[in-house]
Amino acid sequence: MTKVVGVRFRQVGKIYFFAPGKYKVEVGQHVIVETARGVEYGNVVLGEREVEDEKVVQPLKAIIRIATPEDDEKEIKNREKEKEAFNICLEKIAKHKLEMKLIKAEYTFDNNKVLFYFTADGRIDFRELVKDLAAVFRTRIELRQIGVRDETKILGGIGACGRPLCCATYMPEFIPVSIKMAKEQNLSLNPTKISGVCGRLMCCLKYEQETYEELNSNLPVVGDHVTTPERLHGEVSSVNVLRQLVKVIVTLDNDEKEVREYPVSEIRFKTRRRDRNEQIDDKELKALEELERREGHAHISDD
Repeated sequence: MTKVVGVRFRQVGKIYFFAPGKYKVEVGQHVIVETARGVEYGNVVLGEREVEDEKVVQPLKAIIRIATPEDDEKEIKNREKEKEAFNICLEKIAKHKLEMKLIKAEYTFDNNKVLFYFTADGRIDFRELVKDLAAVFRTRIELRQIGVRDETKILGGIGACGRPLCCATYMPEFIPVSIKMAKEQNLSLNPTKISGVCGRLMCCLKYEQETYEELNSNLPVVGDHVTTPERLHGEVSSVNVLRQLVKVIVTLDNDEKEVREYPVSEIRFKTRRRDRNEQIDDKELKALEELERREGHAHISDD
């Protein structure tokens, strides 16, 4: 077991482990630590604890110091300098006529490097831009191309639910989301209905997926043949996943057809493996193919 504290460098970013060393730190305190990017100012979000050795990336660096009032002031000044750096970079991008969208400028705590995050449709030759920026800031310059998910995470916004975006408020990392989840939850495959602000599949599709998978495993599929409590044979016309109810088209003795609803526990049917493309019509299939194409071009980058 290794004694660590968890430090976060962005409001909603990954949590990195550091050794507390000689310091006794508490959640909410700011600390100065050394990272791969240089000396950084971070926020303690996980108090001192012991974790399994395999969960720690070696070598585990120790906290340099607990942030002083001077460190806090320097961090505030860095944030102000980032606004100026952002505007300067915008001017240089326009000067070189580069097809790129600048998202954020970021100083490392020790001012040893300035990072610029941007999005673009393809690869950008920004070598001349870097030279211009280095001449202005006289420090190391790094331009980092990110995807639309990361752009949305940085900029934030309001989702279709009316609440702040999950990725910008509490999600440290993006979770894998697939179109199969939308189908499993009986959602429309219309891209505008299941896409988030970033244009990719909504992260919240993942939240109830396990529940839907469990509930669906107990239900027949539309079109399945079942036997009702009255020993009538019928075909499933629809299912209510959350209520666990099944509507069945049954044939009566006079050959008339009638739709009846039963709790799934009262009918008998042969379970079978569910296919992800089952019951998808041509219109839905086109939407599915479009979503898969867009998801395939998603680029995720997080420090």
